[in-house]
Amino acid sequence: MNIDFSTAIWLNQPKVFKVSQDFVSLTTEPNTDFWQRSYYGFRHDNAPALLLERQDNFSFTVRVSFNYQRMFDQCGVIIYLNSENWFKASIEYENGSFSRLGSVVTHNGYSDWATTDIPTATNIYYRLSRRGPDFLIESALEGLSFKQMRIFHLHSLGETTSEMGQLNPPLEPEKPVQFGLYACSPLDSSFEAKFDQFKLEPCLWKAHE
Repeated sequence: MNIDFSTAIWLNQPKVFKVSQDFVSLTTEPNTDFWQRSYYGFRHDNAPALLLERQDNFSFTVRVSFNYQRMFDQCGVIIYLNSENWFKASIEYENGSFSRLGSVVTHNGYSDWATTDIPTATNIYYRLSRRGPDFLIESALEGLSFKQMRIFHLHSLGETTSEMGQLNPPLEPEKPVQFGLYACSPLDSSFEAKFDQFKLEPCLWKAHE
């Protein structure tokens, strides 16, 4: 299924970017980030994100390329419902030896952060799958063998499936979700992030039996 990011909507539009049929690129600006409260106490909601909206279940795959310059530089995929309910996944730069592959789920204005240390890389593939209010995020350094990073639930989207595979309350049309691409530099830094090899298809994450 073709993805046309020219129809997407910017949240915090950056000064430098390019959107074409084949790729999206953007240059981050200093002191931009997404985070809410937990541990650090601050609330940041000023990073650029390019968002599409869908109401059905789907799997979205993208390759993300980058040349990080300073600690905490990051770029990846995002789901953005509002400033207090969202998700992001990225590699966050630490130093030339290692970085942190991780994900953040923010619920009711509080963020968490789940990470694993990996050798510092310059590109990665992500695959984000939706099944109702539940989501699966996977990653692959070569784009071939995707590995699970996390399963998570976005509470404001409603109830999850029961053990019998039925929604409780009964099945209703899915709520729309805004998802897409983001990049930011929380410190005094700037780098170019590039997103390409987009793929959008029916949900590949099979229902639990």
